[in-house]
Amino acid sequence: MRASRRVQWAATLGVAGLLATGCGAPGSDSASAATLSAGSVPEKPSKAVTLNILDVAGNKQLTGAIFDQFAKDHPDIISAVTWETAGAPDMAGKVKAQQQAGNLKIDLVLTGTDGLAAGISESLFAPVAKDYKDRLGNMANYQEPAAAMQKLAQDQAVALTYYPSGPLLEYNPDKVPNPPTTAEELLSWAKEHPGRFGYARPANSGPGRTFLMGLPYILGDSDPKDPVNGWSKTWDYLKQLNQSVTSYPTGTGVTMNNLKNGTWDMAITTTGWDINPRALGQVPENFKTQALKGFTWVTDAQYAAVPKGVSADKMAAILQVLQYALTPEQQAKTFDTGYFYPGPAIKDVAVDLAPQASKDVIAKFGRPEYDALIKDNPKATPIDAAALVKAFDTWDTQVATGKVEQKK
Repeated sequence: MRASRRVQWAATLGVAGLLATGCGAPGSDSASAATLSAGSVPEKPSKAVTLNILDVAGNKQLTGAIFDQFAKDHPDIISAVTWETAGAPDMAGKVKAQQQAGNLKIDLVLTGTDGLAAGISESLFAPVAKDYKDRLGNMANYQEPAAAMQKLAQDQAVALTYYPSGPLLEYNPDKVPNPPTTAEELLSWAKEHPGRFGYARPANSGPGRTFLMGLPYILGDSDPKDPVNGWSKTWDYLKQLNQSVTSYPTGTGVTMNNLKNGTWDMAITTTGWDINPRALGQVPENFKTQALKGFTWVTDAQYAAVPKGVSADKMAAILQVLQYALTPEQQAKTFDTGYFYPGPAIKDVAVDLAPQASKDVIAKFGRPEYDALIKDNPKATPIDAAALVKAFDTWDTQVATGKVEQKK
């Protein structure tokens, strides 16, 4: 499984503060990095530029071909694209140091909500979605849940990919012929089969985090957005479930291994973590998934953010490639190998438009039932960063004390 599955939320969010408020850090030097005025940015650069991208979300897997194709088709705008990867917790410090030194080398940051939160908190990014709205007209074509995820960006970034995520159960049908269909049935199954169900620590796992945020909807808690005052049913349920869980891995990859080697018969997953590992042979092809009754999709997205301090020519090129990236033909490439299934952020992008390799993977490893599940069930954005930090802390200290596996 690709290593950059945004599994380091705890470290990032501890720095980030509130995603929802988007307040810059008091006295942040990065705020002094020059922000261009919209009127100073030409329609195209005076000469072709090299676009230097920092990817902290594994987004190259989804959009790399889009950037490469744009450079090929428009050599007068982008002469080359360079890629650098880093962990999301490292992004803010890296960008801020370059801004403070007056030596910005990163032109574009591709990030999940974790790095986005950190960048907003440190006032690192230009308000590209606000200042250049008239040049990013394809943003008007977002799917409704992708548009909701775009609002989380506080105009500081542009959503490039979207998926409904989960939570879902993944199970071995040979060991679980009648999978749970309700939260109560899951709890009963786990009690009857101690040590055979599990999920990864939410602070280190997308599916674990999605399960944590999705349970309040499934259980009918009083306020699914408030883990402190609105999750009484959720915390009680997780404590009961904990009695049947032997240990919690510190990464989703381990949960996939536990399914493959038979340590577990059932685990928490998402659409991407279901399709992609089976396509890569990391989970048996015949394993199945199940949604619990009354569930709500907890959505996810990945974004393109422009650090303050880029030149007018670079911004001109970035605006053109982002507008291009949100066309149906280019969005279809984000189906990829199910890594962020479905992937497209804009409306009416069918898998028929995707490259043949993506079509083949989705045809073989996709789930026909996902289309109906996505269409027929409600969708909710993640809770804000500060609330999620509190949820992580409560889970660590009150649910899983002593059962989190140590990293090797």
